[in-house]
Amino acid sequence: MRAAWRGLLNVYDYLVLYLGLLWLGVVCLAWTPLALIAYPLLPKPWGQALGRYVIMAGFRLYLASLSLSRRCSFDLEALDALRDEPSLIIAPNHPCLLDAVMVISRLPNVACVLKADLMNNLFLGAGARLARYIRNEPVRRMVRMAIQDFDSGSHLLLFPEGTRTISCPVNPLKGSIGLIARRAQVPVQTVLIETDSAYLSKDWPLFRKPPMPIHYRVRLGRRFDPPQHTQHFMAELEHYFAHELVQGSAFYPTYSLPTQPDRTPS
Repeated sequence: MRAAWRGLLNVYDYLVLYLGLLWLGVVCLAWTPLALIAYPLLPKPWGQALGRYVIMAGFRLYLASLSLSRRCSFDLEALDALRDEPSLIIAPNHPCLLDAVMVISRLPNVACVLKADLMNNLFLGAGARLARYIRNEPVRRMVRMAIQDFDSGSHLLLFPEGTRTISCPVNPLKGSIGLIARRAQVPVQTVLIETDSAYLSKDWPLFRKPPMPIHYRVRLGRRFDPPQHTQHFMAELEHYFAHELVQGSAFYPTYSLPTQPDRTPS
């Protein structure tokens, strides 16, 4: 009986994983033609507000669907404290692909810095352009666009590591976050994402099923004042992340980066 139960649970886990990904794809594709039509028709402030709200709602729906399965849990309520805050940079660590989904699902007015290829992605591109998300290259343009976006009182989601974590507890940080914070004179709110799974970490194949259930917790870290010296700020920020993530590892002690030999590029 135990073997039969484990087999059924394994099948259920696969259904949760694959139907969840299919559901997210359907939600994104359903919004794509509407976003394409709205982009040239709506004034920029209206299109931006609509685009960001719909992405928040879509991501929240996706995470709620996973939560209903009882095989994934998301403790994200700490982010709600940021909803009515004035302009700031939201700076999380980056253990997996779901990090941006989790943060955006709680905040209605956040610009996200995306890799350039995602801005042309079939599933995400149209919605990202309507929401006026920001390409990560060229760097000078990215910095300029990020600073301009603060004029509308929005938040900026920027992962200081630049890519998903490959060296625990945190990768060397990119200096662009310090540059933007200094030039725009906005504070940096650190966000600490903790999990007990390596699912969708760097080089994790999209369709590989992880051990389940999976748990995610997001907590607010220290808020840094706008820096006066970028290099000093980046060193302090990296030290802070490393210290806090090691301290917080007691909450999810089983988390580790994947070491399986059959990785595929991501």
